[in-house]
Amino acid sequence: MNENLNRRRFIQVTAGVATGLTATAGNTRGVAIVVDPVDRVASSPAARWAATELKRALTEREVSARIVENAAQAAPTDLRIMSAGIASPGAAAALGDAGVRMEVAPEALALCQRGETIWACGHDARGLTYALLELADRARQAADPVAALAVPEPVIERPANTARSITRLFTSDVEDKPWYNDREMWPAYLSRLAAQRFNRFSLAFGIGYDFLTAVTDAYFVFTYPFLLSVPGYKVRVPQLPDAERDRNLEMLRFISEQTVARGMDFQLALWMHGYRWIDSPNANYTIEGLTPETHAPYCRDAVRALLQAVPKISGVTFRIHGESGVAEGNYQFWKTIFDGVATCGRKVEIDMHAKGMDQGMIDAALGSGQPVKISPKFWAEHLGMPYHQADIRATEHPRPVSQATGLMKDLMQVSTGSRNFMRYGYGDLLRDDRKWGVLHRIWPGTQRLLIWGDPGAASAYSRAFSFCGSDGVEIMEPLSFKGRRGSGIAGGRCAYADKALNPRWDWQKYAYTYRVWGRLLYNPETDPDVWRRVMRHDFGPAAADFETALANSSRILSTVTTAHLPSAANNHYWPELYLNHSLVDAERPGPYTDTPKPPVFGTVSPLDPQLFYRIDDFADDLLKGERSGKYTPVDVATWIEDYAVAAASSLARGESRVTGKDRPEYRRLTIDIAVAGRLGHFFGAKFRAGVLYRIFDRTGDRGALEECLKAYRAAREAWAGIGARTKGVYMADITVGEMRQLRGHWADRLAEIDADMAAIAAKLDSAKPAQVNGPIARAVADALGRPRRLKVVGRHTPPAKFQPGSVLTLEFAAGKDYASVRLHYRHVNQGERWQSEAMQSDGRLWRATIPSEYTQSPYPLQYYFEMKEAPESAALYPGLGEQRFDQPYFVVRRV
Repeated sequence: MNENLNRRRFIQVTAGVATGLTATAGNTRGVAIVVDPVDRVASSPAARWAATELKRALTEREVSARIVENAAQAAPTDLRIMSAGIASPGAAAALGDAGVRMEVAPEALALCQRGETIWACGHDARGLTYALLELADRARQAADPVAALAVPEPVIERPANTARSITRLFTSDVEDKPWYNDREMWPAYLSRLAAQRFNRFSLAFGIGYDFLTAVTDAYFVFTYPFLLSVPGYKVRVPQLPDAERDRNLEMLRFISEQTVARGMDFQLALWMHGYRWIDSPNANYTIEGLTPETHAPYCRDAVRALLQAVPKISGVTFRIHGESGVAEGNYQFWKTIFDGVATCGRKVEIDMHAKGMDQGMIDAALGSGQPVKISPKFWAEHLGMPYHQADIRATEHPRPVSQATGLMKDLMQVSTGSRNFMRYGYGDLLRDDRKWGVLHRIWPGTQRLLIWGDPGAASAYSRAFSFCGSDGVEIMEPLSFKGRRGSGIAGGRCAYADKALNPRWDWQKYAYTYRVWGRLLYNPETDPDVWRRVMRHDFGPAAADFETALANSSRILSTVTTAHLPSAANNHYWPELYLNHSLVDAERPGPYTDTPKPPVFGTVSPLDPQLFYRIDDFADDLLKGERSGKYTPVDVATWIEDYAVAAASSLARGESRVTGKDRPEYRRLTIDIAVAGRLGHFFGAKFRAGVLYRIFDRTGDRGALEECLKAYRAAREAWAGIGARTKGVYMADITVGEMRQLRGHWADRLAEIDADMAAIAAKLDSAKPAQVNGPIARAVADALGRPRRLKVVGRHTPPAKFQPGSVLTLEFAAGKDYASVRLHYRHVNQGERWQSEAMQSDGRLWRATIPSEYTQSPYPLQYYFEMKEAPESAALYPGLGEQRFDQPYFVVRRV
């Protein structure tokens, strides 16, 4: 991609700036939006809808606006906005006169101004829709809506990611039926997504349960009979009236039509194909009329009938591993399902969740003749930093034989055995000769309640989602899984005890989140005015401070997730409302069962163990006076503490400048920033406490133990502050599931923290006297201080491509002397482990080779360098960068 062409070149337009476009008193100057009916792009349904949105935006601001068919119908004083496809003669001439060369790419757009005429142009209907909606957004947010339409310099954009999807989950009868059936909500919500340039909306059913045991809330779990009756089968939900079933189908049709009318694709996600509830006496709905013999034929005919009944569905997402209710390895079942998709009468994409994926399943999908995508998890069921993890946890390494037992053994022989490495990442999907698309999916485990908005990180994520030719991303939206598995509470999905804080619709709380994600996923170089204009509109002189505060608070939990992951499952680990993990009690690890033994805080693996230290391993190296180039728990503690301080200081400045502090928009934002900031202080202090406890555990040093307790008390103080700040604001029982780690309030987590601190304090009497000088004292000081990382000086130019079967030579030109430099490399395949080789030096030029037998592979290569000056001084190159937004390794693809 030509980044110069992709770069947004906005000039900020505010009232009082000379632009050549001004409104007379009372906005009496009109605007004519010209939509030529002969122009196929401009007259497409989506582009016409966008023109109507622009007209509505201007009318709401008391500007006279109308849609006409040609410029001659505009009044002489009207500002003319020409809506045009790039192929139209007028658009080509106007762009040429302006010196604009628009890219030939799907969804590309251009905006330019010639005198009193603004040209909004699109390569296709979607590109033109985005151009018109950009103008509408400017008009809505600016003090002078007419002046805001000016385009002093041409704007040229094209998408960085082919697929930019949002998925909304139905997991609660109580909390989700209201929004599902709300015909006023859907047009507003979908308009918001389209305006932020998401091009796919996915509606997900059946994802609330991993296994069909202890089912209580079964609405839509096995989806088909909740939507339609399939001829030839007597499959039904006996507790569901036929009229309600038919309304469900009609509502699904309505949602799909509203989605497509706004230029987006509509995806239907069917996550569960099991139909028999196990040990579930309290299920509110059940399925009758199916047998094992009719199961696959019924599902085939049901998916075909559903696709025919809802013709706007353009893709179907399937969970194909054992949590779907179908035993892994049952390829014939899925071939039968895919046949139902293939015979529906049109092209429909098959999107398969990647867990448990193997070649047999891929071949079954490709054999349908339909387009195929595979959607792996990005950073497990959480959100890490803005790159693809360099390696997976040891827990997810391939196993020769499945270690599953019970129900999991019956259903999940593949995904818990040789394909175990597909559970939480892209696995081996990114080979260069693949015949399928790859769409990365962000799960909601890290942050689903608090407002998120970090433009710098979003830009870096945007670049990551085209990794090795990937197609893009699907984001599970905020509040995903709210009220799942029977934990729903009526009265608002946002979980506010203070009802004045509830927006009309839950997604309105996260409007800024959608804006930042959507616009930067489309173009990582988007001009900051796109998000700053809404901050100015909402918060006036405090806008810049609140932008900075929210950006910093939004970086905290993704950093924690990357460096420390007690469980990859969002069912078990929720850092926003963290259930404390003991530093000392391995007998009671709580929900954190997929963590190394003994299962205490210090043994927890990073989610990227290749680049980040485990707490205990780092403490051990401190005591030995050495360390690798990995990022340490003290590095991470310092980062998140700094983010928390920056968020708090910016928040305080903004609060001193803003007006209207009783407004719910202000209160929602400032409360969530404050909570996230205190989470940064909590985890920072607890990481330091973990290192210090390990030093004590290895040495018995009383000084280390006392400092551990001080750090732990600081963590507790931060956590108690969250409880006090949110009392009466959020509900006392915030539910995203029925288990304790998935519900409750910050205040009720203090008991576990206090018990753990007491257990640590009980060890003081038996501790040895503190060492004043020496390695223990130095280790304690390092755990409490700011890290001193080696700064890499030098350069490396990665090769453009590599030739499979040929040696690949890599060089690093050092700008200073190093004791050693080591090359780490691996295929872009998470089923493999990293290789390493000591580089040889010729003066300051370091060189190493990747053998020809290793390059003979269908996969791209990734690599990085590790430099050492001394045993205790090391670093990685290229590293995460100063802002920690960089990809920390190089990637080279095959010729």
